[in-house]
Parts: sequence; structure tokens; C-alpha cells
Amino acid sequence: MLGPNASGKSTFFRTIAGLIRAQSGQIHLDGANLAGLRRNERARKVAYMPQAFASNAVLTVFEAVLLALKQSTGWRVRVVNLDRVTQTLAGLGLLHLADRDLGQLCGGQAQMVAVAQVLVRDPRVVLLDEPTSALDLLHKLTILHAVRAEVQTSGRIALAALHDLNLAAEFCDRLILIREGRMVADGPPAEVLARPKIGQVYGVATALEHTRRGPVYVDAHLKEHA
Repeated sequence: MLGPNASGKSTFFRTIAGLIRAQSGQIHLDGANLAGLRRNERARKVAYMPQAFASNAVLTVFEAVLLALKQSTGWRVRVVNLDRVTQTLAGLGLLHLADRDLGQLCGGQAQMVAVAQVLVRDPRVVLLDEPTSALDLLHKLTILHAVRAEVQTSGRIALAALHDLNLAAEFCDRLILIREGRMVADGPPAEVLARPKIGQVYGVATALEHTRRGPVYVDAHLKEHA
């Protein structure tokens, strides 16, 4: 999901998650209308990481991720649950923080733990609202690689709101560009990013290039410097 600030990305995600009611239309997943599911059933199918998050709980990173898992599997802790948490933390490069208290984490580390809490639940749909906003380049790549690997191995659906067009081009199979709550473009990255609308939506001048590895690269600059 691409679009300027306040274009409706977070509202769209919150609607899918069932946190706000859709003003019109329906949301279907695997042939079922999500509006017809009970809240706990919907929560098992759709996991949402909001743009802003905070926790005052006195928990370690491992405990916080385990707690997120148990919300969808029942409260009895089994060995398989502990293994799932360990695998999720390892996949995100967070295993060295497992015994660290949440309150001791920096903003970027806390954001990565929030991603782990979503992925560990093994939902059908993962909603990530700006999951890389507070991260350095290494951790941005780590998270997006991990999410893509989860999608490829499990067949689940991942929707991410991203501001970095080049990361979106590299990791996403499909881009949806929105402005003021309406869809402007939808399709493969090379197709969506090549359209003049991408610059019009963001109010900048853009040029599309290709890297040696194949993914497209968007060169953007202010219009007065075009």
C-alpha cells in the first residue's frame, strides 16, 4: 500500500482488522465475509501491527512474543509454542534480545518485536502499517526479507503500508497506490511505479530506472529542481 500521509492507508488496514466499520462494501477472505465472523475468529485470521504501539508491561521480549501467540492458541504453553517463538525471533535477528525487558529496548528494537508478535501468530493475513519507519537499513531489509519468506513458505497474505518506494519495488509482488481514500493505481511494481501518476500523487518529479538485480528504482526530486 502506497500513498502520501493521511491518504487512508491506516484506515484501510483498521477496517480489514475489524477495528472500525466499513462505510460501504464488504471484505471477503477465502470466500467468507469477515463481518460475519466473531471478533476472536477474525483475530485468528487477521493480525494487525499498527503504526503506533506502546507497552508498559513488565515482560521480556520472549514473553511478549509468547503472549501474542497464546492469544490465538489458548493459554496452555506447549513445547511447540516455545519453538515457534524461538524460530520467529531467530528469523528476525532478535534472538539475542529474548531475555531483554521491553522497557530496555530502543524504538527500532521495539518495532521489530511488534512485527514478531504479528508473525508468530501464523495468521492468514498480516497487516503491517509502516513496519520499517523507525528502523535502520539493515533492520528494514531483515524485516522485509522475513515477511516475504513467511509469505512464500506459508501462502499467507501480507499487506504493508510503506513510504519507501524502492523497498516496495524490491519486496512486493503488487502495489496499490491510493490518494484521499481512493485507489489510483494497482498492479506489479514496475507497472505502477512507471506511471506518471506516482509523481502526481506525491507532488514530486520521478524517473524510473532498473538495477542490475532487476527491481526498479524510483529517482524522485522536488518539481522545481526538475
